[in-house]
This record gives sequence, C-alpha cells and structure tokens, in this order.
Amino acid sequence: MKIHLRQIPQDTTVHLTDELDPAFLELDPEEATAITPVHCALDVGVSGGGLFATGRITVGIRLTCVKCLNEFDTTFVVPDFAAQVELDGRESVDLTPEIREDILLVLPTHPRCDADGRTKCPATFRSAPAAPLTEEVEPSTWSALDQIKPKK
Repeated sequence: MKIHLRQIPQDTTVHLTDELDPAFLELDPEEATAITPVHCALDVGVSGGGLFATGRITVGIRLTCVKCLNEFDTTFVVPDFAAQVELDGRESVDLTPEIREDILLVLPTHPRCDADGRTKCPATFRSAPAAPLTEEVEPSTWSALDQIKPKK
C-alpha cells in the first residue's frame, strides 16, 4: 500500500482504504493460499518527520488442518495494525512490508479447522489399546544361589 505524502495534510489524519493483491504475502502454496484480496482500512498521518498508520487489515486464507488434513477457509484480522516510518525526503511511503509482516504473524503454525470453536474437526483417533499386563515374575537373584548346594 503506497501512500503519497501529498495526500495527507500536515498534522491531521486521513482515513484510507485499499484492497491489495495478496501475491505480496508470498505464502507457500502447500501451506496456505490467500483467497481474498488484503483489505486495509488505515488512518494515516504525518507528524514530527514521520508517517504513522493505524488501522485494521483483513484477509481470507485457505489452510490445511494439521489434524484431519482437510482444507478450510478462514479470515484473519489484524485489528490493531500500527506502523511508523521515518520520512527521508521521499514523496511516497510503501507500507506493504509492514502489512505483510503483521499478517504473517497472525497465521497459525499448526492450523486446525476447529480453532474457531464452532467447527468440529472430522478427525477422530482411537486411543491406543492398553498394553496387556503380563505377570512375569522375574527370578529372584537369590534363586540361582539357592540351587547351589555346598557339598559336605
């Protein structure tokens, strides 16, 4: 999301919304696939030689459940996105790296389809059968000695 500094009046904030192509997320297609554009709703301002942005980021992503191995769709929200970029004479600021980083931080490392609490994962696992109890009686260490009879 590129922001031209001329869009922003000094010492005020501007509310900007944008939908970004999710290709910039560079997700591994075997692990996750973006199914919607990345929606950004940010309040952006310039103050003290820097640009600040706060707001909300939303993206729909298809993941594979680590328990049942089925794909499922879910929406990830970064509710409190915040970025501060120092201005160094540029005319525009690109917030794409900061947005990418915050989205990658909310993705689960072990996604489960029942993480929302409403969905029931179809995977069921039976508990392992209990090991049969064997009552092997170990011979006493003294029994070998008991068999040795001293000769008289």
